[in-house]
Amino acid sequence: MTRMRFLTGTGIVLLLIGGAMQAYHPKLESPPVTAEIQAPDNVKQILRQRCYSCHSNETKLPWYDNLAPAYWIVRSDVLEAREHLNFSTIGAKAEAVQRGMLFESVNTVQLGSMPLPRYLAVHRDAGVTPDELATLRHYLETPPAQASAPAPAAAADTQFQHWIASNGKPMQAEPDMQVQPEWNGVPFLPEYKNWKPVSSTERWDNHTMRQILGNDIALKAIADGKIDNWPDGTVFAKVAWLQQPDGKGGITTGAFQQVELMIKDSKKYASAEGWGWGRWRGDDLKPYGKDAAFQNECISCHEPVAHSDHVYTMPIGGAQ
Repeated sequence: MTRMRFLTGTGIVLLLIGGAMQAYHPKLESPPVTAEIQAPDNVKQILRQRCYSCHSNETKLPWYDNLAPAYWIVRSDVLEAREHLNFSTIGAKAEAVQRGMLFESVNTVQLGSMPLPRYLAVHRDAGVTPDELATLRHYLETPPAQASAPAPAAAADTQFQHWIASNGKPMQAEPDMQVQPEWNGVPFLPEYKNWKPVSSTERWDNHTMRQILGNDIALKAIADGKIDNWPDGTVFAKVAWLQQPDGKGGITTGAFQQVELMIKDSKKYASAEGWGWGRWRGDDLKPYGKDAAFQNECISCHEPVAHSDHVYTMPIGGAQ
């Protein structure tokens, strides 16, 4: 009898606690859709079915997500997801930016970090199927209909030689003009041209080829095998060029696109996963973005490799 009373009393207490928890239910706002992503209907259908619950202003929660404490977690996840990528507002950006952000999303899906494993465990319909992934990849691999023709090989080669000789200064600027820091304060480091190659890669969505360079601290970390937790002072530079067919079945450097920097300082950049992120685009090396929030794109893109200190680069043998 005593045990029965204890169990009954415990059940009543739990019901009261559960009821009290439901009383705290902060609203999850659904702002208007101002600029939905510009993409074919079959692509948007996949995104709407698999991604919009978190990454849009059209969130629709199942009944079990409306029960605390699950609601508190899901609400926080949705607000953070919208901050990084919102398919209801991304349409205001240039088409190339939209495609780039979608590429990064597809990349996180391929690497298994999106949807979040704990979210997918409960929301099985959020998983992207292999066929759907193939559809998204096909869209991104297909050049836009209005894409401009690649730069002539001779002009691209001249630009490449100019880039080498410019020593990191804007190609179309006065000799004494300095490159501005990124919006988040990360400085441009023109000495990156003197660093050694660490690796190379390419982007299949925008047909660019990229050379990754590392400073002396990065090279020592590679030699010591400390590439899962890069030491402070490590800096990587990633230089991107459009791919230029050479007419002989090969690919060479086309027009210069951008240079990116990752600067490791675990204290200074603690709020950005320990890295200072910077991107300078075009011949004039203009800082990317409109404010410091641009770095959220960088962090989101590198989140799938958090286990390797947010670095995708796997050093080639010659750099070790």
